[in-house]
Amino acid sequence: MTVRGGVIALLTSAAAFGGADASAQTYPVRPVEIVVPFSPGAVTDVLGRALADGLSNQLGQRFIVVNKAGATGGIGTLSIARANPDGYSLLFTAAVSMTVLPITNKEAGYDHRAFDPICQTFRNEMVIVVRPDSPFKDVRDLVEAAKAKPGRVTYGHLGVASIPHLAMVEFGQTAKVAFNAIPFKGDADVLQQTLGGQVDFGSITLSSAAGGGLRILGVFADRRNPSLPNVPTVKEQGFDVVPSSFGGLSAPKGLPQDVKAKLADACKAAALGEAYARLAKTVFQPEDYYADATTFARRLDQDVTDKTRLLESLGDLH
Repeated sequence: MTVRGGVIALLTSAAAFGGADASAQTYPVRPVEIVVPFSPGAVTDVLGRALADGLSNQLGQRFIVVNKAGATGGIGTLSIARANPDGYSLLFTAAVSMTVLPITNKEAGYDHRAFDPICQTFRNEMVIVVRPDSPFKDVRDLVEAAKAKPGRVTYGHLGVASIPHLAMVEFGQTAKVAFNAIPFKGDADVLQQTLGGQVDFGSITLSSAAGGGLRILGVFADRRNPSLPNVPTVKEQGFDVVPSSFGGLSAPKGLPQDVKAKLADACKAAALGEAYARLAKTVFQPEDYYADATTFARRLDQDVTDKTRLLESLGDLH
């Protein structure tokens, strides 16, 4: 190699390394879009907007939430699965749209492997609720009633294959009893029907149950929620059922590693920052709502395994 050729090679190599460093050093150079695949106002949307504000503060660029609702979260989620993996199109959603929906809808057009998890920033807990004057005092009462009258104890949930529904499927399998499941359009309908006595109890998210006038028999969690220290878990009442309902920030598969690392650091700082943490507490998030990218990815893999088993036990959902 000539001296001139060696100099050119060195300059080319330096430029290549400089270009790799530059992507992380300069990112983001324009506003970043975060798709929330649900309607405005839901807990996921509220948390997504709070995280976007935190990311904007951390990275000095606008992070803008765009709601793309439809197909139970499938439309917005698919749009990010097909987006350019450059860090300017991100997804903020619950795991159910990444893991359960592709199982129940074979035409979803994606699965959880189409994404690079950035960080988990929420974990929604499910609860069993009854009207204030219900004769059921704890979850053991429900089990005993179901054993005495198989299939006649009714409960409401927000739809087949929703997390509140699958939580009760797993609970019934663990307790070896059969409940009569009745689907509704949302948690608000379940609340109304439970209060009115049309169903014996409801399975809904904790954030929906709080302040709804219902009595909580148990929380599906490993430990008591810090905001409701007097409410026992279902697990401590003898039934080891802790359904997974979590979510956070992801990108299309193939995100450059340096950009991913920069986003992950900013996401951690934003999620654990005072503003987001304060909001998380108001919507009854547990203390361990945050997890890093590796843990988030592992939980998504496990969620597919767990939910596939539960869904197979229900038979054909298509």
